Amino acid sequence: MAAGVAALPSARAEYVLRGACAAMAAAGALLLGLSAQTKTVLFVQKKAVPKDVQALWVLIVAASSAAGYHVVQLARCLFTARLAAAGAGSRRLSRGIACVSFLLDKGCAYMVFATTMAALQACFVGLVGVDALQWSKLCNIYTRFCEQAAAGMVCSMLAAVGMAVLAAFSARQLFRCPAGDLGWNGSQGSSSEL
Repeated sequence: MAAGVAALPSARAEYVLRGACAAMAAAGALLLGLSAQTKTVLFVQKKAVPKDVQALWVLIVAASSAAGYHVVQLARCLFTARLAAAGAGSRRLSRGIACVSFLLDKGCAYMVFATTMAALQACFVGLVGVDALQWSKLCNIYTRFCEQAAAGMVCSMLAAVGMAVLAAFSARQLFRCPAGDLGWNGSQGSSSEL
């Protein structure tokens, strides 16, 4: 009974964190996906969109996928909590779900972090330019687009940090599962035997 009571605040924190990660990833994807600005440069109208910078487009896809993944995981957590409250469920199945959840949480955090860093690096070129390649600064022309892209990348970075914390929650959940579910006979032995 004490373990169930102690797990309750941890489960609530996971629900809140999963919801926040889904919201931040969705906000990042929406801010980036809906950012566009049209400017007239030398009598020619040019439109800046995220597809112009391939790394931004990849970040939109990654953040959208991460948001969807965390919504599905949040539903799984709520469903699992209801099963546990009803006393149903298999410990071996919960160990497998915890293992898969841990691996997917880690992969999702790495994916969002890596794509956010790639998009940040690509956008930094647009911010400062590269004189050696004769790439001019674009953020002084497309100011609103750059500000929206920066806000989207901040949301994505916050989502990535939250996802890293969620990976730690998943690791804790994985290693809290009983050792009998690993196929051991219950006697792990002492550290001197290892």
